Amino acid sequence: MKHLLAGMNSSVLTMACLRFVSSFIEFVAAILIFTSNDVKKALMINSLLALVGPLVMVSSFTIGLVAVADQLSFGKIALIAIGVIMILVGVFK
Repeated sequence: MKHLLAGMNSSVLTMACLRFVSSFIEFVAAILIFTSNDVKKALMINSLLALVGPLVMVSSFTIGLVAVADQLSFGKIALIAIGVIMILVGVFK
């Protein structure tokens, strides 16, 4: 296991860990929804998940962009940022 992690890029490892944490939160939320057996509580849990997902996505994008910022032109970074903003607007509108 040490060999696998030793050769891995720290940015990639951090992004993967964020996704693991996000999936764990989603899994726990699914269990809570299942055990509550109440539509109102399920909607409340789902609304909290609507906050977690975009936060993890933006964090993951930010880590990735910082890692490759020296390899991309300013125009490409701006296009990526505009795309992320459009995704967030679509999620929250």
